[in-house]
Amino acid sequence: MRAVTSATPPDLSTLIKAYDVRGVVPEPFSPEVARAIGAAFADVVVLPGRADGAPRPRVVVGNDMRPSGPELVAAFAGGLTARGVDVVTIGLCSTDGLYHASGALDVPGAMFTASHNPAQYNGIKMCWAGARPVGEDSGLGAIRTLAAQYLVEPPAVADEQGTVSDREMLAEYAAFLRSLVDLREARPLKVVVDAGNGMGGLTVPAVLGEAAGLPALPFDVVPLYFELDGTFPNHEANPLEPENLRDLQAAVVEHGADIGLAFDGDADRCFVIDERGEPVTPSAITALVGLREVARERAAGRTPTVIYNLISSKVVPDLLDAAGARTVRTRVGHSFIKAEMARNDAVFGGEHSAHYYFRDFFFADTGMLAAMHVLAALGQARAADGRPLTLSELSEAYEPYSASGEINSRVEDVAAARARVVEAYVTQQGAGPVEVDELDGLTVSHWDAQPRWWFNLRASNTEPLLRLNVEAADEDIMTKVRDDVLALVRDAGAGAAR
Repeated sequence: MRAVTSATPPDLSTLIKAYDVRGVVPEPFSPEVARAIGAAFADVVVLPGRADGAPRPRVVVGNDMRPSGPELVAAFAGGLTARGVDVVTIGLCSTDGLYHASGALDVPGAMFTASHNPAQYNGIKMCWAGARPVGEDSGLGAIRTLAAQYLVEPPAVADEQGTVSDREMLAEYAAFLRSLVDLREARPLKVVVDAGNGMGGLTVPAVLGEAAGLPALPFDVVPLYFELDGTFPNHEANPLEPENLRDLQAAVVEHGADIGLAFDGDADRCFVIDERGEPVTPSAITALVGLREVARERAAGRTPTVIYNLISSKVVPDLLDAAGARTVRTRVGHSFIKAEMARNDAVFGGEHSAHYYFRDFFFADTGMLAAMHVLAALGQARAADGRPLTLSELSEAYEPYSASGEINSRVEDVAAARARVVEAYVTQQGAGPVEVDELDGLTVSHWDAQPRWWFNLRASNTEPLLRLNVEAADEDIMTKVRDDVLALVRDAGAGAAR
């Protein structure tokens, strides 16, 4: 996008969305646009409330391995410095590495990444000081409006412009994570890690290995695709899609490994594979890690709160409530989780998408810290006879129910499809009396009676899609509810729920 010369500001709504910036480079995401966003970020987040005579404010900026990153970072930094803001660039980092820098330095931050999107994309995840998220209602909407105006008429240059300096923070990030989970007492484990040519290729050797100068841990790490390459030559860096886990699953079995870990492109999400090559659900990881954090809080004499989103498995509140935690159910989406984390001073939060949030990590998400908790739990878990437990044995207690996973249906009329489901399950109560809520989409629950099941049906914000998640106490019931709801959604003649 070239500098705009007309008096009408451009529409940046397809680039600057509700949670972050995400778009194709160079159109619509050009260096000119990055510079305008940098200036708007300065004016919305950094400069307001600054006292006269105070030192120049600072912003920390990092980027992932995408080839377009350095040019966009330089342009963004130019927008900040022109408005009188100093920029600290930390270079290549994971998104949680940027959050650590924002928290440790107590300054606003910006991470240039498009996460798991294809190579032609890039984006920005922005945060206030202390890694607090910048979302639609916490600054991003104002940034969008102001950046569009600045593309028409650039802002005035500050009398005292800012400077750009470099700082290496990988070692500090690794040491900070090591301080939160003690892995030294774990039994030796063979760990296969698929970095997907993303930032896990930089962070895993630093945190789990000795690349950052930290002592060796009892792990034999088998690397897959650790070479940083923003063109993703091996597979998409999106472990949420099952086909992107195939190489890791095969490698775990081939190497006789105890566990497999898969990170997405910016390494803020982590998926777990057991020793058989089978995925461990994010809900199971939420329960496992949550119980560790709950036990630690209770040992310190505190009543812990844990956050989970509404399409997480019922096992999460079941186990955590029983362990003495207060659980809070939220809408889907990291901005909602982070807001509830801070509002409730929650010790931990988890999502079905493998985002995991920690109070000790500035209430932000970090897949690496979640992976460390899993390694610690596995490395210390033993059966009653004293033998080490496998990951499949350890995780069995956290996966008692049957889930469909998220199923997307493209429909011509979203409202009509939803209405068919409401008519069958709520109005006619074709499956019996149910509990209904609309916290996020439509959740219908038959969990307090036999047979036990629930489902959630949510509309996409950007496409004519309905997203279905179903869980039941056994596979047969889950399959029946799933198929009946899908038939109604897709108007395939299922008739009423039964």
